[in-house]
Formats: sequence, structure tokens, C-alpha cells
Amino acid sequence: MNDFWKSYDITALEYGVNYQCYPLYGRIHLTELALSLIFILSAALWYRHSGPKQRRRILVGVTVLLLLDEAALLLGMALTGQWNWSYLPLHLCSIHVFVCLYNTLFDQNWCKEELYALCIPGAALALLCPSWLDVPSWWTLINLHSVSIHALLVLYPVLLVVGGYRPSPRRVPQVLAFLFGTALPIYFLNKSLYTNFYFLNNPTANVITCAFTRFLGEPYYILGFLPAIAAALAVMYLPWAAKNFTENRRKH
Repeated sequence: MNDFWKSYDITALEYGVNYQCYPLYGRIHLTELALSLIFILSAALWYRHSGPKQRRRILVGVTVLLLLDEAALLLGMALTGQWNWSYLPLHLCSIHVFVCLYNTLFDQNWCKEELYALCIPGAALALLCPSWLDVPSWWTLINLHSVSIHALLVLYPVLLVVGGYRPSPRRVPQVLAFLFGTALPIYFLNKSLYTNFYFLNNPTANVITCAFTRFLGEPYYILGFLPAIAAALAVMYLPWAAKNFTENRRKH
């Protein structure tokens, strides 16, 4: 089989379980980060200077790209006989693809808030600390898909904010309800399918969860998500809270 199509499992068998196609923050990784940043900033500037009709077309276009990107991975794995339950789109970032679709169709504030509060930091962190490096090279379906879809997932909510959506700390309970409401059934689904969606059942597949394990121990690494989520929400909402505070002081 051509290296381009090889899955994690085949790579582990051929290259060893600790193989990584490139180092974190090496030349290839930094190039991917730079290209992703240029793409996001360029699209955001284009969106900001576009009229309502053009903005709508851009948002629809990004949604279509997200769906095609996810479909490309699923079809690639299925057509090469490598598909298994772990390729179901049930990681948090994959679920956000469908939240983007729902928002594009129905324009819901809860979708926008969820995408702003969790999708931006989650997808950005995935780009900064990728968990998909155990493939033969950067020129593989899995690597190209993972980089491009996470860049698109950062872009979509950035466009919403650039277009005028204003996140509100008051909607944080809705965000948390969505997060924990989806995590609970997925935890038990992982048990039955022997998968690791949301990285809830195995800490070894992700740089961040490995760090939680070093500090808390493997049985308790999940607890590391709690301060991590709190920190992410603080980073995302403190600027808006400060802006609201400043505006209220000016009014009085």
C-alpha cells in the first residue's frame, strides 16, 4: 500500500509504536502552523470586508469544506480496508463539524457560543500539539486531513466573531452542558467499541492527556480536563468580560 493511505495501525506495525513522522515544532510542523495561520487570517480579512451575501457564501463554503474534509478521511479508510470504529466522527472536533453545519443551516446562538468557547481553543491546541503524528510522513491522508480540518474549525468561529457575533460569559452554562452532555454517553460508547473518543478512556494517544497522566497518575488523568477547561474558558471570556466592564463604567 502507498504510504499516503496508511492508517495508524499499519504504521505502528511497520515503523513501531513510538514512531512519529516529524517532531513537534520542527520545520514541517512550524510550516503547517504558519500556513494555517496565514489561511485563517486571510479568510477572516476577506470575510470582514465582504457584504452580507458574500459572507453567507464564504460561511457556506467553509461548511462544505469541513464536510468534504471529514468525508475524505472516512472514504479513504473505508476504500483501503482500514476503517474501524475509531474513525467515527465522534471526537470533540469532529462533532464540531456538525455543529458548524447546524449553525450554517439554522443560525443558532448556542452553536456560535459552543464553537467560540470550545472549538477555537480545542482545534488550536490540536494544531499546536497534534496527536496524529504516528503516520508514515506529513504527506499522508491522515496528516493532511488533520491539519486542514482543524484549521477550518478555528476559522469558522473566527468568522462568526469577525462578522459581529459577541460571545457572552452568561452562555457558559450552555457550553458546559453541551460538553459534559456529549462526553458522558461517549465515555460509555468507548467502553463498548474499544475506542478513545474525547480521549476519555486512554491517555497515551494525546500529548495533553499524557501530561495529565504524569501529574495525576493514569487512573485520575481525566481530572486534568477540569482545570484545562476552566483555563480555556477564562482565556476566551476574560477579554469580553473586561470589555463589558469598561463599557458599563463609561455609561455611568
